[in-house]
Amino acid sequence: MKSTTRRLTRGSRLPLLVVFALLACALVLAACGGGGSSSSTEETTTSEEAPANESSGGGGAEETAEGEPIVTMTYTDVNTEGPQYKNIEETERVYQEWINTHGGIAGRPLDAHFCDAHGTPTGVAACGREAVAGGAVAVVGNFTFTGDAIIPILEKGKTAQWGNCCAIAPTELTSKISFPMGNQPLYSVGLVKKAVEDGCKHINGVIIEGAEAFEPLMENAAKAEGTKIEKFVNLPGTAQDYSAQVAEATSGGADCLVMIVSETPYIAWMPAFAQSGSEAKMYGPQGNFNENAVKGFEEVVEGDIDAGMYPDISTPAWAGYREALEKYEAQPDQDYNSLGGMGTWAAYEGFKQVVESMSGKVDNKTFLKAAETAKIDLPGMLPPLNMAENWGKTGGPEGFERLVNRCVVFSEFKEGKLVPASTEFEDVSEIAGGTKPMDCGPPFG
Repeated sequence: MKSTTRRLTRGSRLPLLVVFALLACALVLAACGGGGSSSSTEETTTSEEAPANESSGGGGAEETAEGEPIVTMTYTDVNTEGPQYKNIEETERVYQEWINTHGGIAGRPLDAHFCDAHGTPTGVAACGREAVAGGAVAVVGNFTFTGDAIIPILEKGKTAQWGNCCAIAPTELTSKISFPMGNQPLYSVGLVKKAVEDGCKHINGVIIEGAEAFEPLMENAAKAEGTKIEKFVNLPGTAQDYSAQVAEATSGGADCLVMIVSETPYIAWMPAFAQSGSEAKMYGPQGNFNENAVKGFEEVVEGDIDAGMYPDISTPAWAGYREALEKYEAQPDQDYNSLGGMGTWAAYEGFKQVVESMSGKVDNKTFLKAAETAKIDLPGMLPPLNMAENWGKTGGPEGFERLVNRCVVFSEFKEGKLVPASTEFEDVSEIAGGTKPMDCGPPFG
């Protein structure tokens, strides 16, 4: 079931948190798109340069910020043998340079520090101590698989973890100092929703080892949509010849594959899938199922779907981000059209809005207080977010209380390029196990 150019009840909720907590070496935030860029700086900056909304800071005269700096920290894993997110570090760097030539934050310069967590609990804990000791107003736009090691330090230091795309540790999803702006892990629910809308009749799931936590979410979504996932095929995490897994996944008349797979295994998957001759349509996650992963197989993926949290980097709201990547020479081999890249930029834009809504002293304690009731308006980047109305207060399942954003967007492969397939954010609250819908805001496309 391909494009014409070729070829979930809300059951038991407890397993969602329990299994999700085991994701420490899995896919999930390989979706941050650390390396192997599918969107180089040159590519992203040649996208349509439509004017951005005011909150995204696109265009406008340059104005140098002055006064006492506002200190933040961003941490992630860079120098490590595991998944690396250099794109987060680069985004923090270019945002600082860009905002300080566009009036700063409340007229003050941003002093954004970076801390490499090295992929270890010890490393991220050291970042937390450094942030608290250094007087960071907040830690902003971060990601690590070992978040449980930093949250107690930030709690003790009364310092907010602000704006993360992809909360993954149980404490990141429950602590009162955690304010994620992304919807992790609800994009998997969006993939199932889209497959059903597209008319898929026989859906199989393909799950990378370690990401089995997504299976209950996907099953709940399928049941809520009046169908089921007929089988799940587990993919070894180490890239290899996946011919046997392709054969199993495409058997039984499967017309659609909903896949939670990271970029490197996708690269290894594609030759075997192409060789199989299957016409099954693939649905994968933003930042993983990307242009780099399908290079050489552009015709095979024509019409296939990518689900994520943020509209494509080519859309108008990201004009300031594209400008900054080009002007400040972001490392070109990183994927900035990704959860890590766009998530960090959006986190800093949200941080800016909170600070500029405050009066009086700006420090970690006053920011934490302001964050509790903050309203974030970044049209085209995110749905409207009210931090006082997190999922713990609006009918969400236990263990995901700090999630606020429950809306997804889609992109589609056309001639080997990912192009926007959404014109508005789509709510998945109820099919994911919640009891109330979310207002995802007006169309952005």
